Amino acid sequence: MPDPISWSFALPYLAIALAFGYLVGSIPFGAILTRLAGLGDIRSIGSGNIGATNVLRTGRKDLAALTLAADILKGTAAVWAAGLYGPDPQLVAGFGAFIGHLFPVWLKFRGGKGVATYLGILIGFYWPAAAAFAAIWLYCAAGARISSFAGLTASLAVPFILVAQGEIQVAELFAALTLLTWARHYANIRRLLAGTEPRIGESTQEDD
Repeated sequence: MPDPISWSFALPYLAIALAFGYLVGSIPFGAILTRLAGLGDIRSIGSGNIGATNVLRTGRKDLAALTLAADILKGTAAVWAAGLYGPDPQLVAGFGAFIGHLFPVWLKFRGGKGVATYLGILIGFYWPAAAAFAAIWLYCAAGARISSFAGLTASLAVPFILVAQGEIQVAELFAALTLLTWARHYANIRRLLAGTEPRIGESTQEDD
């Protein structure tokens, strides 16, 4: 049983790490960049999602690339910064960053679907697993030409990869993040099962 004195000492720091991760993860770079570029509110375009896929619908590939990079790096930054204070704050901050991206307080808790930030958090913890994630995504995307299928498949593999490398606590975190990722892709999964999920390059009102 955990020492209650240790927990009472650690809990405030873990709460700070969670709040820090959440605030970093909740920065809506897609909304900020498109507004700064004079394109208005990204939530009124396409699917209304704040991620790079929807930003691409503005016709600005540069903004979409910047959004993708920023959504990845905010996950990495939250994990690396919290890691300065130990592994437990790091795990909590990683979880917070993912929740922040999915449910940002600045946008009435309507955020993205998390794949880019998932990758960024993974980079912060264990970059070989992030490289494996990217390789699986590219392989599946090249074969099926369906972005959501690639992201879901890659995320499903990550906890097993981490367990195989002995990263048990990190694997537990990513098991939770994978469940959240799949939950956020509920509509995509329904279309995949129905055979109606658009392929890469096809127009859709839903992002991956």
